Amino acid sequence: MSDNIIEVRDLVKHFPVRVGVLFKRTVGHVRAVDGVSFDLKRGETLGVVGESGCGKSTLAQVLMRLEPATGGSVKFEGQEILGLKGSALRKLRRDIQIVLQDPYTSLNPRMTVGDIVGEPFEIHPEVAPKGDRRKKVQDLLDVVGLNPEHINRYPHQFSGGQRQRIGIARALALRPKVIVCDEPVSALDVSIQAQVMNLLGDLQNEFGLSYIFIAHDLSVVRHLSDRVAVMYLGKVVEIGDETALYEHPTHPYTQALLSAVPVPDPELRGQRQIIRLEGDVPSPVDPPSGCRFRTRCWKAQEVCAQEEPELMTRVGAHPSACHFAEEKSVVP
Repeated sequence: MSDNIIEVRDLVKHFPVRVGVLFKRTVGHVRAVDGVSFDLKRGETLGVVGESGCGKSTLAQVLMRLEPATGGSVKFEGQEILGLKGSALRKLRRDIQIVLQDPYTSLNPRMTVGDIVGEPFEIHPEVAPKGDRRKKVQDLLDVVGLNPEHINRYPHQFSGGQRQRIGIARALALRPKVIVCDEPVSALDVSIQAQVMNLLGDLQNEFGLSYIFIAHDLSVVRHLSDRVAVMYLGKVVEIGDETALYEHPTHPYTQALLSAVPVPDPELRGQRQIIRLEGDVPSPVDPPSGCRFRTRCWKAQEVCAQEEPELMTRVGAHPSACHFAEEKSVVP
């Protein structure tokens, strides 16, 4: 059996831009995900970082089959999943689950915690017979650090961190192999973020889970990830193991992101060179030719507008998509 549980190749998701009221016509496409490739190993956490609008959440939705892909290939344990339908797709849902960003809106306020966590058993009754479901739900609540006796409470009776634990319990119900975490701690306080991150790490060790962890906070991603992929305008611009990418970034965009991470030690703040990017992220409807980062890059030259750089190893030990990639230590 392959070490890779998920293999993504040239994944594309474009959303049509339509005008008109009655006779709508397509005048362009939003290139939300535009040729993304990566592998996820068994028991590994792959972090995905980037600015808002770079395509991280769309990537998650396509991997979950919540949005149809425009092109490319996604294989789960060697099986192509983009064309699955009916019972085959339903079976896949058991193995790939998601934890959503907002613990306030991702839970139905009219359902009790027991009904929310136990709902996957209604859709997949073969996992748990009706007589065993209440006990299984209580066990799941206990696993994520909640009181099993609170099974009849409603979401509004819990704090934000507790609600996110409910979402994690729901994702665990079917004993999946992969969990996609779409910014699961961005809406929580810092102290609660640490608790939820530690919980995810403990669950990974206990159940052998693989994570795709999406976030815009690079310090949070580093805490949990084995490898990190940096996205910009629908593409992966750099990918590598956590230590190499944070200590020896080679793409200018990654270096700019790392330079913006707050430094907790006041004595070290003045030692970091802050890289300020000029301008805004270009529109994904009409991205720049060649390298998409060139309009904000201080290294941009004529070749950057003419040729799109491949994601490949030029310097260092990991690949990046830059014609002029070079290592630069940013984190003191």
